[in-house]
Amino acid sequence: MSIRVEQVTKRFGAFTALDRLTVEAKGGELLALLGPSGSGKTTLLRIIAGLEHADEGVVRYEEEDVTGTHPRQRGVGFVFQHYALFRHMTVFDNIGFGMRIRKGSKQVITQRVRELLHLVRLEGLENRFPAQLSGGQKQRVALARALAVQPKVLLLDEPFGALDAKVRQELRQWLRQLHDEVPITTIFVTHDQEEAFEVADRVVVMKSGRIEQVGSPQEVFDHPANPFVMDFLGHVNVFHGRVHDGKMVAGGIEFNAPENSANAPNATAYVRPHDVDLTRIPESTESIRVKILQINPAGAVARVRCYSEEFGITLQIDLSRDRYLALRPVAGEELFASPRHARIFSPKEDYSI
Repeated sequence: MSIRVEQVTKRFGAFTALDRLTVEAKGGELLALLGPSGSGKTTLLRIIAGLEHADEGVVRYEEEDVTGTHPRQRGVGFVFQHYALFRHMTVFDNIGFGMRIRKGSKQVITQRVRELLHLVRLEGLENRFPAQLSGGQKQRVALARALAVQPKVLLLDEPFGALDAKVRQELRQWLRQLHDEVPITTIFVTHDQEEAFEVADRVVVMKSGRIEQVGSPQEVFDHPANPFVMDFLGHVNVFHGRVHDGKMVAGGIEFNAPENSANAPNATAYVRPHDVDLTRIPESTESIRVKILQINPAGAVARVRCYSEEFGITLQIDLSRDRYLALRPVAGEELFASPRHARIFSPKEDYSI
């Protein structure tokens, strides 16, 4: 079941939540709607579900126009951030609720619920009430309840937002595995780029009711379409300069620009923290003298914050564990930072170095 939203606009008073937006979820794929708060992600999801109505535009399931169709008739399973479980019902009854209101037979309901309890790894907990479950278990019950009615589409609104980091990590892996076992077309909303990249087949990056970029996680991360996407997908170090004769010149640094790149008086180079090396002697003419401000060596990556007097900016550098142990920088020390890769944007064009 593919889902296509065509030229959809949604306004709340004077505020435009979605602005002539077009996007498609391919049949059987797991699509992430990624963006900051206020970008329109949840509004788009609710329009797809039929819980909100668009002011303009069309929603299609395959080739069928379902724009005016009631949510129950769309065959959608919807999972909310805060579970929305019935507190007075057991796990078993929560999962089977949708089938009961559709007048399913007791035998069919029992068989389906037991299949889902196995699928979501909750066997043995069917007689517990929501108050007796952990947050991760509640979310799995909510997912099982959505799957119980065999929906054509599964929609998830920030499904792991209320959980702690460790449980979120476990459920992300579980959701990806579940989708591989039950390849239903799934669209989920998140503001967490790590979550989107780990789980989704494709990512839709949104801002202010519009789509900035659509692609696989690797495509979006390696080839961001514009400065917003580059900046939103993780910390970046920013250098301002100009493109001239095939070079991006920023102070004493030069980045090679691709052949045939146009000259631009105003250009910006974005460099990821892991694309900057740190040394005690300058590696090249592009090395920048920096003063170490702070070091956080915890974890697999040591995060080093330093200041460049030449550019008047604070840089973040991520060193591998081995590199950090070999260098052992200390706060207050003066070293040299060497950017290795940059993504360069000008007002008219963007270049990938």
